[in-house]
Amino acid sequence: MSDVVIDPISLEITWNGLKSIADECFISIMRSAFSTNVKERHDHSTAIADAQGRLIVQAEMALPIHLASMRGLMTAILTRFGDDISPGDIFIANDPHTAGGTHLPDINMAMPVFEGERLIGFVANIIHHADVGGAAVGSMSGGLDEIYKEGLRIPIMRLFSRGVLDEDLLGLLMLNMRLPDERKGDLNAQIAACKLGVARLGDVVREQGGDRMVAIFSEIVSRTEMRMRKAIAALPDGVFSFVDYMDDDGAGTYDIKIALKIEKAGDRILFDFDGTDPQVKGNFNMTQNATQSAICFSIKALLDPNVPNNQGIFDAIELRAPLGSFVNCVAPAAVALRANSCQRVVDCVFGALAPVIPDRVIAGANGANTSAVFTGIDPRTDQLYVYLETLGGGMGARATFDGKDGVQVNITNTSNLPVEAIELEYPLRVEEYALIEDSGGAGRNRGGLGIRRSIRPIGHECEFNGVGERFLHKPWGLFGGEEGECGRFYVKSDGGEERALVPKASCIRIQENEMAVLETAGAGGYGPAEERSRDAVLEDMQSGKFSRAYIERHYPGIMTERETGSIRTFAGAS
Repeated sequence: MSDVVIDPISLEITWNGLKSIADECFISIMRSAFSTNVKERHDHSTAIADAQGRLIVQAEMALPIHLASMRGLMTAILTRFGDDISPGDIFIANDPHTAGGTHLPDINMAMPVFEGERLIGFVANIIHHADVGGAAVGSMSGGLDEIYKEGLRIPIMRLFSRGVLDEDLLGLLMLNMRLPDERKGDLNAQIAACKLGVARLGDVVREQGGDRMVAIFSEIVSRTEMRMRKAIAALPDGVFSFVDYMDDDGAGTYDIKIALKIEKAGDRILFDFDGTDPQVKGNFNMTQNATQSAICFSIKALLDPNVPNNQGIFDAIELRAPLGSFVNCVAPAAVALRANSCQRVVDCVFGALAPVIPDRVIAGANGANTSAVFTGIDPRTDQLYVYLETLGGGMGARATFDGKDGVQVNITNTSNLPVEAIELEYPLRVEEYALIEDSGGAGRNRGGLGIRRSIRPIGHECEFNGVGERFLHKPWGLFGGEEGECGRFYVKSDGGEERALVPKASCIRIQENEMAVLETAGAGGYGPAEERSRDAVLEDMQSGKFSRAYIERHYPGIMTERETGSIRTFAGAS
């Protein structure tokens, strides 16, 4: 194997072929899954790993937060089963504390690829399932204080053994999850994607040969690490630090500190979280895999966005996360809402490196993965429904551009669910879906705006569970830019009365004459507001995204009274 020489052209062709396999598997899941969270929002990932468990390729549309999860799954499979792996096996797991996962709704599957008797690699995938049991519908409510309440824990197990389905295991899973038909449909989509990936990768292995395929895998990883280290080496040497805070854990702990120190020397970089608060009672803790995914995303986004997602990125960085801390929790810590915490880790990396690469970082984004679960009995079918969504918000401004409005940021790569899909699938009406006026921070470049969704149950009362972050700590601005606005939840009656909800809202009853209103955070601005161009301020006013009062408060003197007055008439701004 060491004598195999891979020329650059063959490597590039084969690597692109591997990417196309991962992408095809991703699309296969998207088109065959039952849940809106997958078929509409694309909350899933696919990948290829080698026989050592190293991640080789992740699908282009996959989620960065799933990067370390799939590598953790591979490690768990090889540790648990060793050489006891056969063609036709499909492994399944979701447990963050024993099986490499990051939270229970993400169910992982992997299937081996062989050349004769020789294990060559694996194809793997993850779906975020809309419910995996536990104390709360949707398995994502705030306030759950141990992992046993968050859903069914699945250690590394064989779902298929040599091509034969373990009916008892599948029955156990279905018995402990709500909406078993939908769960089974999504699991079948994962199984089909595994089989598709094995067939496609098997074709490549037969064409290339096992030795050559193994050499290609190693070459992809080593070239990624070399490219990543080259980008790291271009950074100035030094020690850089930043501290940010989570709002609360939904179980009584507020202002949870995430302290990051980055030590960089030559082509080595260490991310040290010493000084971060201990793990908390609520379900915002992160396993080390989750923290590692956030770090890998951050460094890739800042230094080389086009570097492929694989083991080479892991190999190029060092991570020190104290055991038992908020960023490296131990069982039975609750972790369901770890995506919000990962977002804050990304903010910490950006904040720490802002002084040395100011042209690449962005200001504080909505810093969350604002989640909403609506559940009830559908009056059309008399069956339970579960509508799960995570909402985007403002993206932070940067040196050369304004922040984007109403998008998923950083480690998530999902879409906001279309109104038509919600109203078609569920007995709910979206009364409003809009950007939130004035929610972006002012600056030379302004921050992105948050989103408002107002949702009403039709013909029944429903239960709402919501989890918000950046509801207490505003998204920060950079280099003189202003803060963005916080998000909030409230219930609004038809009479116009508003009832405020806490950021981690559980078991809230919504009547037919009420709406649950979800507002996500905006984002911070970049640079002093007085440096914003008159044309940009004019565009702000004409867009209707910012009020006249906001313009006059943040950009005094940039626009004349005559200009602001005429724009107000044109745009209808208040």
